[in-house]
Amino acid sequence: AGKSTYIRQNALIVILAHAGAFVPAESATVGLVDRVFTRVGSGDELHLGQSTFMVEMLETARILHQATEVEMLETARILHQATERSLVVMDEIGRGTSTLDGLSLAWSIAEQLAARGCRTLFATHYHEITSLSDRLPRVRNLHVTVREWEDGIVFLHRIEAGRADRSYGIHVAKLAGLPREAVSRAEEILESLAVHSPATPASPPPAKAASAPRQLDLFTEYLPHPVVDALRKVNLNALSPMQAFDVLRTLIESLKRS
Repeated sequence: AGKSTYIRQNALIVILAHAGAFVPAESATVGLVDRVFTRVGSGDELHLGQSTFMVEMLETARILHQATEVEMLETARILHQATERSLVVMDEIGRGTSTLDGLSLAWSIAEQLAARGCRTLFATHYHEITSLSDRLPRVRNLHVTVREWEDGIVFLHRIEAGRADRSYGIHVAKLAGLPREAVSRAEEILESLAVHSPATPASPPPAKAASAPRQLDLFTEYLPHPVVDALRKVNLNALSPMQAFDVLRTLIESLKRS
């Protein structure tokens, strides 16, 4: 949709301004920056109008994947070295690992950067992270506008305030030429896995106070249940999304029988 182009062009404008060059704007106020730090996806082809995900889908019509070690090394360097005068560009942190691990890392990193006060452009598809703007005064949400049209999507290449309400990965896969059967099956799986979140975005668990006494859970603390025991044995990191869905379905059926 253009978010990678948008955040990178802002970094380039800052560098141009510091070099004394013209920038592509009628007017611009650019604060002093001591360094520009970036952590961006290595698999895109922006000069061809192809995002990281689009390239991934195009290559999947042939076959692919990517790792996360370099991403974490570069992110660690940023968190150690960035100051409140730095500009940080983070594009899709948390890919290449499980969804929950990736979300947790991206959320924590966003909080760290916000607390440090450095100007940051943080692009993500983890919609849960957008709730940070409700709790942290320095955080603002922007999104690239997209419109659905006749069972397809149109990228408007315009930035507006506020959070996006959804992602369009399956649409992009369709544009990339994935077989119709694979796209249809993905839509079926998405429908079965979709979880309708409440109006208020999720919040992370509060940090535990070191000296706070533990509050016992009312009614559930001493009521063992086979479903709870089974849940304790589940290793989410070892399950695929479909396997996790099957485990959940099995547990729900057990509850209905009990």
